Amino acid sequence: MKRKNKFFGFGRNVTVAGLVSFFMDVSSEMIYPLVPLFLANVLGVNKSVIGLIEGLAESTASLIKVFSGWTSDRIGNRKWLMAAGYGISTLSRPLIAMASGWHQVMGSRLIDRFGKGIRTAPRDAIIAESSHSAWLGRAFGFHRALDTMGAVVGPALAFLLLSALANDYRKVFWLSMIPGVISVALIIIFITEKKKPAIAPADRPKLTFRHFDWRFNCFVGIAGIFAIGNSSDVFLILRAQQVGVSTAMIPIVYLVFNLVYSLSAIPSGMAADRFGKKRVIFLGFVLFSILYFGFAAVSSATGVWILFCLYGLFMGLTEGIQKAFLTTLIPADFKATAFGVYNAVVGMAMLPASLFGGWLWDRVSPAATFYFGSATAAVSALLFILFAAAVKK
Repeated sequence: MKRKNKFFGFGRNVTVAGLVSFFMDVSSEMIYPLVPLFLANVLGVNKSVIGLIEGLAESTASLIKVFSGWTSDRIGNRKWLMAAGYGISTLSRPLIAMASGWHQVMGSRLIDRFGKGIRTAPRDAIIAESSHSAWLGRAFGFHRALDTMGAVVGPALAFLLLSALANDYRKVFWLSMIPGVISVALIIIFITEKKKPAIAPADRPKLTFRHFDWRFNCFVGIAGIFAIGNSSDVFLILRAQQVGVSTAMIPIVYLVFNLVYSLSAIPSGMAADRFGKKRVIFLGFVLFSILYFGFAAVSSATGVWILFCLYGLFMGLTEGIQKAFLTTLIPADFKATAFGVYNAVVGMAMLPASLFGGWLWDRVSPAATFYFGSATAAVSALLFILFAAAVKK
């Protein structure tokens, strides 16, 4: 094995998957930080409706992830489900560009997340299958780093384009299609799969939870509890604007968050491989509890910048590492199904999390949204301590 493979633990498929995610995130993040501002400032939508849109969008993706993962395992194919998912998300861009009301924005978000639901589990399975078991943390960290670097470039492009186009949101939405098309082309041209032997219909994986043991179920349950308090990032963006960050600087704040996220993902993966994935995941839960408490109490634009940096560090510590840890808990023949179930549980929690977050914002106070998230993260950290003590692997 070549030296670079010994260090990173992956080959072409993981590299291409990272590049695909990079370009799609450029596309998505040209839009995402602008959507809550577009809804609130242009269309006059209240925070509860914004929470509803994001919650429904993420829940749609989550439901699809289970069936997409199972389908991928059943037919033995990852590549074309990935291509379909990325293609559908790209085709959602014109709808938001032409939106005249929040219903069209919601439709665009639902289509975009539907595409994400199709692609995520097969993509994660390709990464897991293309990586050496000793370097899963590095592989998923590398993917998250490239994925999130796209989320750095996307807001930067949005900022530059908004300035050049006199704050014309719609033109930015149209231009976001270009990197999406590139991501689909990369999958079609460069992703390769080993041809799998034909599976008799009776032996094909069935959509059932009996393949997964208590460790998988407990970990997914803890991740779901944590997600109940992890409301949509649109509330972070709205909070930043509320405490004094100008509209023009919002994409830059989001850019800084994603830059920290991207830069911390690979070191976090390496640390997880060396010191243990459970320790890194626990640290991430604790950090989230602290920073959400900070978002509740923050009163200055400077504080918002610091908190967004910490939020980027949290994402680097957890997003890829949780998937790497999950890989150690699941049977080899059911990787995509397992990733689908995990992503579904976490994503389904986004609907009540965002609805309740919006309700707390409108009916109690903006700070209440973040105090609730801080509390659920603290509970998740305590539960994870108990789980980690029981898991010897």
